[in-house]
Amino acid sequence: MQENEIINRVTSSSLITFDLEEYYQPGERVLIDIKDQLYEGLILKEKDFRTYIKNTDWSVYQNKLVAIHCSTDAIIPTWAFMLVAIALKPHAKEIEFGTLEQLEEKLYDRILSKINWEQYRNEKVVVKGCSKVPVPASAYVKTVAYLQPVASSLMFGEACSTVPLYKNQNK
Repeated sequence: MQENEIINRVTSSSLITFDLEEYYQPGERVLIDIKDQLYEGLILKEKDFRTYIKNTDWSVYQNKLVAIHCSTDAIIPTWAFMLVAIALKPHAKEIEFGTLEQLEEKLYDRILSKINWEQYRNEKVVVKGCSKVPVPASAYVKTVAYLQPVASSLMFGEACSTVPLYKNQNK
């Protein structure tokens, strides 16, 4: 090795980067807000709602990720959300109850639950912090919950600049 040679310690380190961006489910996210179907913004009339269900072109939701929600404080019967889900089922790629943020959380929860976390056993893992796609904070929390029992250490950020989170004292 030459005296002035620059060594890239990041590439030669044993750190493994876990990038939540890789688990982002592509597709357009859409919110259906039932508040628009309430009489005077307060009451859901079954007959009118069933007419809305029947007359809506649900094909506009083809292959979309759809969240069903009501943004007002009105009491909406559960069957109303169920009717919307039934109408969406032949078209939408995913259907969830809640806001767009809750939809994103559920999408990440589903994919994270399918990962073989054993592959990170006794490894030094950096959970990548920057992302070009929206990653909810809940996905980072869930990731740590899965990694902590298996990894020897956890960090957050980039391999060149990390924030230490956890180190297993037994390893």
